[in-house]
Order: sequence, then C-alpha cells, then structure tokens
Amino acid sequence: MAMQSLLTSLLLATPLLTTANCKVPYEEYILAPSSRELVPASVYQVNGSVTDSASLIHSSGGSTTFHGQSSVTYDFGRNIGGRVSLNVLSASSPDAFIGVTFTESSMWISSEACDATADSGRDSPLWFPVGEGPGKYTKDEKYARGAFRYLTVVSNTTATVSINNIQVHYTGAPSTDLRAYGGYFHCNEELINRIWYAGAYTNQLSTIDPVHGNSLVSDVENVTLPETVPWWSNSTITNGTRTITDGAKRDRLVWPGDMSIALESIAVSTGDLYSTRTALESLFAIQKADGRLPYAGHPFPDTVSYTYHLHSLIGAFYYHQYSGDQEWLISYWHQYKRGVEWALSSVDATGLANVTASADWLRFGMGAHNIEANAILSYVLHQALELGQALQDQSEAEKWSQIADKIKTAANKRLWDGNNGLYYDNETTTLHPQDGNVWAIKANLTQSDEQTARISTSLHSRWGTYGAPAPEAGKTVSPFISGVELQAHYLANQPDRALDLIRLQWGFMLNDPRMTQSTFIEGYSTDGSLHYAPYTNDPRVSHAHGWSTGPTSALTFFAGGLHLTGPAGATWAIVPQPGNLTFVDTGFSTRRGSFSATFRRDGGSYTEFSFTTPGGTSGDVRLPGTEGTLHSEDGRKVKLLNGVATGLQGGTWKLVG
Repeated sequence: MAMQSLLTSLLLATPLLTTANCKVPYEEYILAPSSRELVPASVYQVNGSVTDSASLIHSSGGSTTFHGQSSVTYDFGRNIGGRVSLNVLSASSPDAFIGVTFTESSMWISSEACDATADSGRDSPLWFPVGEGPGKYTKDEKYARGAFRYLTVVSNTTATVSINNIQVHYTGAPSTDLRAYGGYFHCNEELINRIWYAGAYTNQLSTIDPVHGNSLVSDVENVTLPETVPWWSNSTITNGTRTITDGAKRDRLVWPGDMSIALESIAVSTGDLYSTRTALESLFAIQKADGRLPYAGHPFPDTVSYTYHLHSLIGAFYYHQYSGDQEWLISYWHQYKRGVEWALSSVDATGLANVTASADWLRFGMGAHNIEANAILSYVLHQALELGQALQDQSEAEKWSQIADKIKTAANKRLWDGNNGLYYDNETTTLHPQDGNVWAIKANLTQSDEQTARISTSLHSRWGTYGAPAPEAGKTVSPFISGVELQAHYLANQPDRALDLIRLQWGFMLNDPRMTQSTFIEGYSTDGSLHYAPYTNDPRVSHAHGWSTGPTSALTFFAGGLHLTGPAGATWAIVPQPGNLTFVDTGFSTRRGSFSATFRRDGGSYTEFSFTTPGGTSGDVRLPGTEGTLHSEDGRKVKLLNGVATGLQGGTWKLVG
C-alpha cells in the first residue's frame, strides 16, 4: 500500500489513563509544577530603591522592602498561570499601594502595564491597597492571570513597604495531577525531547476551569500607552470542571480549530480527554437548527466559518476514536450528521464546496472553491463514513463517498498547478497556500505518491530562517498550519524533512530568549519578529496556544510509529518513521491498555525493536527493508515478509534476527 494512503488512514490517537500511582517515564522533562503553590525562581531586574529583592525567591525567607517608587521583575523560569497573593509585613503610609503586572514575553516587561488580552492597548496592573495594614492580600478569582513568565511588583507611592512572600496559586489544568502523564517520548536528540514536552505543557496551561473564561471586557479602540484597559476572567464557557481553550492568556474560549491539533497532542501526553469533551459539547450545545456549528463557543455563536464548522466535526471523530466512547457518539450522532449535511449544502455543480464565509484561522482571502476548505471537507467525509460503519448506519454512505470522490477529481482538475507542484488557493488567484496544500496531503486528495512528494518538496523549498511560511496570512509563520505540514511530510515519506521542520521552527519557538522556553506561541512573522500579521497589537500575541503543539502527536504517531486504527486502539499499526533519529522510546495508554514502541537503529537497520499493545487488540507491523522474526512473550513467532507482518495479536513483541 502507498505510504500516503496507509498513513492517512492511520492518523489517529487515543486517551491516556492516569499514572498517579506509578513512575512516569522521563518525568524530568515534564514542565508542569509539582505543587500548585509557586514562588519566583529568580530576580530578572530591579528599578529604583529596593532592599533584598531576592528574599522573595525560592521561599528563602526574609523580606523585600520597596523605598518609594520602585519595582522588581521576578522570573518564574517558565510560563505559568494563576492567582497572585502578597504577604505584607509593613507599610509606612495608609495610602500605600503595591501593584503587579504580568507578561509572557520579556519584551513587554513594564511597571505600568501587563501584556495584552485585547485588540488594542495593554492590560491594567492589579493594585493592592497595602496601607490597610499587615497581612495577606489576594485579588478576586476573576483576576487570575492565565499565563505569564514574568511578574513585576511595583510600588507607585512615596511609602516604604516590606513584603515577605509573593505566591501564585497555579490554576492550569484544574482537578488533575499535573505530573501524572500517561504518555511519554524520548529519543537521542535533546531538542526534540524538550519540544515534545513543551507541547504537552502548553495544552495543560491552556486547560482552565470553565467559569474563568475570557470575559472580553477589554476590547476597546484607540487606546495608546501608557493608558491601560481592564481585564478579567469570569465568563462561564462550558459545563464541567475543566475545558481546553484556545490559549492560556487570552482567547480563554473554545475554538474548534484547536481540535485538529491540540486534541491529538493531549491524547498522547496527559490524556485529558475530559477537557476536550466538555469543549466539544459546548459547541454542539449552540448548533443552529440547519446544522451549522459555531465559529467559536460563547460568545461567538452567530459567526459563520466553514472551516471551523468542519474542525468541530473532526474533534467529534477524534474524541470517539481516542476514547472509544460509543455512548457519547450515539448521543451526538444526529447532530453530527446534520453538521455534515450543512457542509455539503455548499457543494455546487463543480463538485467543490463554494465557500461564502471569510472567517477561518485568521488567514486572508478565505472563500470560493478554496483548496483548504475542500480538503478538510473531504477529510471529514471519510471520517463520517468510518463513524457510520461503527454505528452500523450506512444511510448516507453512498452519497458521502461519491461526493468525496468528486471533490478529489475536481480539486485536481481545477486547482492543481503542475508547473509549481502546489495547489492554488482557489480559481481566482495564483496564491499557493500552505494550509490547503498540507491539508490536501492529509486528506489524501493527491492522486499519486509522486504528486504528494512534489508538494512536500515545494513546501520545503519555501522555508525561511524561522520556519515554514503561510503566505495566505501575509508574512506569517503559523505553528497551527505547520503542525499539519509536519504530518504532510511524514505522509509523503519524508521523515527527515519533518524532523528538520521541528528543529527549525519549534526549536526557534522554544529557545528564542523572547519566548517562554516552555510553551509555544500562536504565530509570528517570517522575519522572526514577534508580530502576528492578523493582529495590530503585538503584546496581545499568545505564547501558550494549543494549536501550536503539533510535534507532540506527530513524533509519537510517526517517529515512534504508534498508529491506532480503531476506537481506543482496538486495531493498530506499528509503522515507525524515525528518519535520522537513532533511538526512540514512546508510549501512551487508552482504556484498553498501554501502547509503546522502543527501537535503536544503526545505519538504517534496526539493532533493537520491540513494541507492546493491549491484549484483545490486533494489528500490523511495517518495517520496510527489515528482515527477521517477531517473537512474542508468550512464544508466538511471526516472520516479516518484505518488512511486513499482519494480523498480530496484542502483547509484547521483539524483533529477532
């Protein structure tokens, strides 16, 4: 079977079980804190007259005294989020105030303002009236800051104020054991390992208590520094005790686009599918009577986005596939089918969907017979066929299959540019988008392995110093769409190219000193500046965005080769694509049990190879160019034929010979 067709069908994952009572492999890489009560790690800078500024770090004891107008910026060493408390020993005046400002990036450290959650202006500091007397000062829960690495403590009066403790109650991923990962990844390259875990942590930080969604009170116009705008997080966005959101600092709301990237990475790391389920249910709760799903959850139920409607349907498929929750699927199946039918109502006589709504992932020019929208529609139709089979509902199967075939034919006839080896965005432009071309590979719209390879090569040729460009969004690098590009290169049987993109783009995002060194930014400029073309207010850019976590799932699925082809891994395929990695050890769990693969390579040959899958499951192994026999722990032996063994039963297997 062609690699593209095989791996397109295998692009699946599953939820993880808690591992609170057993040792977590490679726990030293986990960035989530071991305690929810955090103190600063170091002093970043001091302004004005401050005595013993380091007394507040590492709970070292003693006190820090601010003499008049002064400030200290503390560094927590990684991106965190939570509610700040100060313990004040004394204040020389009843009019004394201490303020705090927050920022994810060191670029926006200020004693006057935080970074931003709004389209314009910067966010106001939090002020504590410490002149009221000694004691602990804590703001209301609505003032918990979703994400920050740097906290600046500010004295803005002539008073002398002494503080002996500053503490943050960490609020990310509530009601979970933060370090009880069910998934892991390790290879011979340290940067790759760090990137995998930074992706996992980004999603944890972006998981919130649903009553602390972004209230969007600060969307005001024409605000210039040093003026600031109010902010708080007190909007209820879903049911339940936690939910996955777009970003930790802002857009603390449910956005469907995240379902196509973040959900997969959650599945192979923390396994917190509960948070994805509550997010999905909030979208289905406001589905329109005609079947249309919203651009985003509350408060955007009326905005139309063709592609984001489809991302919600992808999320529903992934949730079922990863969890194996058949009852949940049955309860939403009617709504899901209505959603498919709404999407199909835009398909015209050409065989392609004609998109009339412009809203998408903030790219420009969405509309017409758009290649991205049609590729995603094709992908959804194939998922719908699979779900129908699982529920023994074949009432729409013939229609869905025929429309999917027509989309593939029409897209290649009308939108393929053979001279450049890429699809056009639509019939009215010569633009070759990143999003449409990578989704065309993921959705198996290409008609041959050679065409898939050409797209991979053409995309690679466009890379710049800071990553893969998304010309459909101006001078933008989009980690969201580049996460799909990673999958596209693997599907094109170009694992080294996928790894090179991880090193280039996510390595920059992880190591650049303007970043958090712990979470991934939502987007930036092709020149490396932290400007995201769709925004005019640079401090607004989120540095913890779930849609930027693509390497976490891609490395497990493709480099490690753990593909689940049935719900919760009832069936599977082990198809490693390690590229130039020489050692990989990865695994995760579902309700059926643990899946893992470990191998070493030397000169392209496996010197060690073993894997484990749960009892009661079955699957295939594909190791191209490898000879030998697979031995199970219970004495079964299966010889590889042209590197392939099929119909294996679950268990622990090792390659011999």
